[in-house]
Amino acid sequence: MNNPFADLLARRDLPAGYPVGSFVMSASPLVAEAMGCAGFDWAVIDMEHTPLDLADLVHMLQAVAGTRMLPVTRVPWNDTVMVKRVLDAGAQTLLFPFVQNADEARRAVAACKYPPVGVRGMAAMSRGSRFGTVKDYFKVANAGVSVIVQIETPQAMDQLEAIGQVEGVDSLFIGPGDLSGAMGHVGDLLNPAVVEVMARSVQRCHALGKPIGTVGGTPEAVAIYRKAGFDYIGVASDLGLMMRTCAATLSTIRAMDIQNHAQGY
Repeated sequence: MNNPFADLLARRDLPAGYPVGSFVMSASPLVAEAMGCAGFDWAVIDMEHTPLDLADLVHMLQAVAGTRMLPVTRVPWNDTVMVKRVLDAGAQTLLFPFVQNADEARRAVAACKYPPVGVRGMAAMSRGSRFGTVKDYFKVANAGVSVIVQIETPQAMDQLEAIGQVEGVDSLFIGPGDLSGAMGHVGDLLNPAVVEVMARSVQRCHALGKPIGTVGGTPEAVAIYRKAGFDYIGVASDLGLMMRTCAATLSTIRAMDIQNHAQGY
């Protein structure tokens, strides 16, 4: 088995020249499918900050399967039981939040891999194995799972090389929201000090031979991160994009109404 997300990172023929993604925070299969139809290359199906449960996750994965958008499932925590169930539900690329050191990275990898490499529990009949129809699934599944660890604090940044060198960690992801807050710049994701630390993380990660990603709230933020060398970048989220459009639309309508009243209409 190949991992589709790893294959995506290796491509050089994408419309933007690199994989552009987003986050799906609505927990809605319909919205996730629409995001895929819009043309995003990948999206984080988020279980950390949303009401998404395992049954909902299956519906989300089914919804995006008919689009070009590849799902990256962010688990709620680095928990072996949860990881096992998410993988059995059919997720292949997992994003682990708040990984602080190499031991936590090793635990994440072990949860994703069948023995003897890891500790993933074996179930003969799951959606992950296409209900037992994937030949030699227990032998080939490890190669089909990609592990991404999320760096979100200065303490984790200090351990970046140790984390990135853990065998089985395929990629790193910088969370600028939590990182900026932990650095004392709450809400100021593009503070120069935060951007500088993130840019250095790119150089350090590339020295390890590992791809690194992040997310920006606007196209302008994405451009800053791309200039810093990030390999794959998300922009905002489904809810963020929707709320931004709603606010802009309402603002325009209200401004037009005020202008019409001023002109006596």
